[in-house]
Amino acid sequence: MKKFNIRKVLDGLAAVSSSSSAAPQPGNPRENDVVQETLQSEHFQLCKTVRHGFPYQPSSMAFDPVQKILAVGTQAGALRLFGRAGVECYCQHESGAAVIQLQFLINEGALVSALADDSIHLWNLRQKIPAVLHSLKFNRERITYCHLPFQSKWLYVGTERGNIHIVNVECFTLSGYVIMWNKAIELSTKTHPGPVVHISDNPMDEGKLLIGFECGVVVLWDLKSKKADYRYNYDEAIHSVAWHHEGKQFVCSHSDGTLTTWNVRAPAKPAQITTPHGKQPKDGKKPEPCKPILKVEYKTTRAGDPFMVLSGGLSYDTVGRRACLTVMHGKSTAVLEMDFPIVDFLTLCETPYPNDFQEPYAVVVLLERDLVVIDLGQIGYPIFENPYPLTVHESPVTCCEYFADCPAELIPALYSVGSRQKRQGYSKKEWPVSGGNWGQGSQSYPEIIITGHADGSIKFWDASALMLQVLYKLKTAKVFERARGKDDKANADIVEEDPFAIQTLSWCPESRMLCVAGVSAHVIIYRFSKQEVTTEVVQLLEVRMQCDLSDVDSPEPGGDQTPTLSTPGAPQSPQESELPTQPATVSNSSDGPRDNIPCLQVRSSALKQSPGYQVELVVQLVWVSGEPPQQITSLGINSAYGLVVFGNSNGLAVVDYVQKTLLLNMGTSELYSPSDPLQRQPRSPRRLRQPSGAFCDPSDGANTSEDRCKSPTSGSNSPCNSDDDRKQKFIEKVKFKSRRFSKSVANDFAKMSRKISSSGDPRPDPDAKDSTFNRSRSSSVASIDRESREAVSAFHFCESFPRKSDAAVSPCLLVGTTQGSVLMVAVSLPAGGEQRLQQPVTVSSCGTVATLKGGILTMALLDAGGTLLPPLYESWYDPNASDEEKEKGRRRRPASPPSSQDGLDAQFAVLCSEKQAKVVAMPSQTRLYKHSITETSFVLRADVVQLAGTTCIACFCANGHIMALSLPSLRPLLDVNYLPLTDMRIARTFCFSNLGQALYLTSPTEIQRITYSQETCDNLQEMLSELFTPVETPEAPNRGFFKGLFGGGATSLDREDLFGETAAGKASRSLAQHIPGPGSMEGMKGAASGVVGDLARARIALDERGQKLGELEERTAAMMASAESFSKHAHDMMVKYKDKKWYQL
Repeated sequence: MKKFNIRKVLDGLAAVSSSSSAAPQPGNPRENDVVQETLQSEHFQLCKTVRHGFPYQPSSMAFDPVQKILAVGTQAGALRLFGRAGVECYCQHESGAAVIQLQFLINEGALVSALADDSIHLWNLRQKIPAVLHSLKFNRERITYCHLPFQSKWLYVGTERGNIHIVNVECFTLSGYVIMWNKAIELSTKTHPGPVVHISDNPMDEGKLLIGFECGVVVLWDLKSKKADYRYNYDEAIHSVAWHHEGKQFVCSHSDGTLTTWNVRAPAKPAQITTPHGKQPKDGKKPEPCKPILKVEYKTTRAGDPFMVLSGGLSYDTVGRRACLTVMHGKSTAVLEMDFPIVDFLTLCETPYPNDFQEPYAVVVLLERDLVVIDLGQIGYPIFENPYPLTVHESPVTCCEYFADCPAELIPALYSVGSRQKRQGYSKKEWPVSGGNWGQGSQSYPEIIITGHADGSIKFWDASALMLQVLYKLKTAKVFERARGKDDKANADIVEEDPFAIQTLSWCPESRMLCVAGVSAHVIIYRFSKQEVTTEVVQLLEVRMQCDLSDVDSPEPGGDQTPTLSTPGAPQSPQESELPTQPATVSNSSDGPRDNIPCLQVRSSALKQSPGYQVELVVQLVWVSGEPPQQITSLGINSAYGLVVFGNSNGLAVVDYVQKTLLLNMGTSELYSPSDPLQRQPRSPRRLRQPSGAFCDPSDGANTSEDRCKSPTSGSNSPCNSDDDRKQKFIEKVKFKSRRFSKSVANDFAKMSRKISSSGDPRPDPDAKDSTFNRSRSSSVASIDRESREAVSAFHFCESFPRKSDAAVSPCLLVGTTQGSVLMVAVSLPAGGEQRLQQPVTVSSCGTVATLKGGILTMALLDAGGTLLPPLYESWYDPNASDEEKEKGRRRRPASPPSSQDGLDAQFAVLCSEKQAKVVAMPSQTRLYKHSITETSFVLRADVVQLAGTTCIACFCANGHIMALSLPSLRPLLDVNYLPLTDMRIARTFCFSNLGQALYLTSPTEIQRITYSQETCDNLQEMLSELFTPVETPEAPNRGFFKGLFGGGATSLDREDLFGETAAGKASRSLAQHIPGPGSMEGMKGAASGVVGDLARARIALDERGQKLGELEERTAAMMASAESFSKHAHDMMVKYKDKKWYQL
């Protein structure tokens, strides 16, 4: 029987509905020429792949010394597991409760996690995607501490009430054996000892359990006799306890910064009390109290003095000092400062056995925002070089771009220049966390992730094969002078913090040209070179873009804004600025508003530029009549044309970075042709540079206080009656509340909140702009005006038909606006060679191509066959190489431009906005297809991507839906409710790439990669790394002849006899609830293959192992019975014949 596929039926219905929306055009046969589309819904499936970066808000850590695997738990219930470089795994507890403790079943491929919601979970790590086998939820007691002895199946669980319960980790059932707090402490004690803060068994005697209570009482409990052998009392609260491997001594760390060493058989008083960081008074009194020692570890060596490692305990007079880790070895004490507070640390040792010399070789320190491993085997305790990509958050990520299937030579080129940036002084030993194996995936194409950061740095990452490795770091702040004082900073910056933060970037992988826009309204253009150069003068271009007060998001409360009069006659041509050899100086005069001043000062001294990305040109927007420049909202670069274009809420500017000139600087409204019915009210950003108080044309949108206070249709110069005082107070209040946010983030939040609260088409009525209204209104109404202003939101360089009448393609620029207009700009380029360097480039507007609901997000061109037409590019050449090598490299990518013949359309223009997508035929500009993406929400990110050899549109909506549309018919292929917008970080960093890849920042420190490709999902199991590898457990330490003879070695304990159901009985059912995990036998019924089948087989293997052990035990018992029978017969025979002579036998 043929399988019925509902998805294909839905695809057919969607195709019919999409096609019905196409606008037929008489006489144009294009509508009848159906492009063969190969993409189907079967090509799509959405799933998470890997998570990179530092675990956000870590809370606990564990290490398997045999498998060499490190586990980190977080406050959000996440687990991150690390092995060798490239071996990483992420999994999540369903409850999302904080992970308070982790315990490996050493060399068993399993992990126990204890959560803040009083549940414990058993994870199976023998599969590529770990799963929970069992869970146990405590109902009446809060979990505070867990301990799992090496090679034991019994987990000790300490609680807030001071009791200790015992859990069988094989079946996750509670034992009836319970250590009650009132039996553990002395009967004469009148107060509760507090929660259990420590549990451990004596290294030499498994039958003795050391229990530490918060109040300072430590009890050595005899498991067999069920009573306390010794009780150790100290006045200060206990934070941690550590054993000497011989089991005769232990060390406690206390809340007053002291360490107490106790002999097991001398409970009366400590054998030694030390205060590692306390000042020892000369008169023999107690040293001054210090901060609590949060954790101590005591590790012995065979050849020398033991190591004592501790965190905390600093003197209270070290206010402001960073967190420290103290390593005490013999008579030396090393205090190692950390960059962030310490969450936990573990000392890595050669043996997993606690009753042997530990031989420590490294300390893993988990910090709040970093992971550090210290080498104990080298002088000075150097750190190991961390192979994991944990520096994503070194400075907060402000933007992100993802490039899959890049040119093959890019990654080696970036790595070669980035390898010179590495720090020196690392340990020479191999990274000690070396477990697991890499995946064996078949997909191997170059992938690069670029992250922009708040400090102005840009990082290039190799993201191939589900791994992540930093390749190269570029510091854009080096181009500018650093603000030396508060006055300097206040005069120029439009953001209080992070003035160099990256707002957006545009990168051409083929030519390696990079263009970066920062929050201080600056654009930097970089070229890639393998040679070091010294730039004597950084090339600077200043651009003056006029703005109106109602369009400024947050005006700066600068000096008195003097009203300026105006006069007609200001020229309307674009104002082009010269290239100053020195940057403009900032004037701090209070007698007038600041004017013609950039927000940042370009450095005046020579700039040494290492191999890698080197500055070609800096473009800065300047202050205009006391108003700061608006931040750049969109950016584009094209290496074949040598042009950079950027736009904001005032308009757009086109820069020729080859000739270092400004080609175009105009308002968005001026891009419309005069006959365009959608033409906006003219607001030119162009204005001649004039000093404060000069005369200018009132019709060109001059930013004067007088104009701001009157109706735009009024001709009278009425005095200013705006509510300046209230506006000033509001600005100060907003600044105070958002001091710690950069302006870009604050703008994102403001715009997003307005979009979420609004419904329907955000585009206002064009006629409403021309109506008379009063400018003296509240700030909330003014904010609506600011949002309704048309800003430039997207660019796309292409070879297309600028006008409907054109028969041949030419260089063009598509411009998208926040009000849904797509405009065409024609670019006329001179011939190559010397002419390109001398003759000017001309740019002219050709009017509107189409209008859509919502702001434009992305644009692309397809040829008549539906194949994507990428922008032209110039192949990379080294700008510092010889002229011959330059000429070899400077070739445009060959292209066969389509031509329009006999009235037929030769291209499809793909346009996507926040609400809908359209496909327009070119050059006729006829709408062929239209699809409404969302009515109730809006699209945050849209990209035209390549998948399975063809092209589609991928969209991410604010309501969490990820969608894909076919091209050119805009047929829905995928619609999955994946991730609701819970954080502006996701909206800022979500990006799609080719071949079904996408990513976003799921937390301030972590990148989450996902795929929407069925092929990648099918191959994911092979591509993922393996955590568990079969490794032989090291042999137990040799007891030695004399220890075996006189009983001085370790004493084992049959815990089954003590804690099993036959001996201890059953625990109360109300105490804890057993929850079968999705990977347990109960959760795997009916599973026959895949991951679940593997889990089932693993569980069956464990059961078979247990059965075989049971059979072995039975055989052993039978052999013992046979031996006893033989002994009895031998004894009887001896008694029978002992009194007989030899001759009587």
